[in-house]
Amino acid sequence: MFFVDANALAACFDPNITEDLVKELVKRKPLRAVFRDSGFAGDSTKINVAQIFKRLSPETEVKSL
Repeated sequence: MFFVDANALAACFDPNITEDLVKELVKRKPLRAVFRDSGFAGDSTKINVAQIFKRLSPETEVKSL
């Protein structure tokens, strides 16, 4: 996990992104969060991550590359 300019950007290129990791990240309420697309265990995890951010930090822009 990398943070740029305090909480302006959170970048996670971990090969095993879990919902628990995301729940910890969302507490920091970054302006933008970027994830490696292949790091999600599956499509359901990727969808759940988006929903976690939408619910707990709706101002965060979430992208996967």
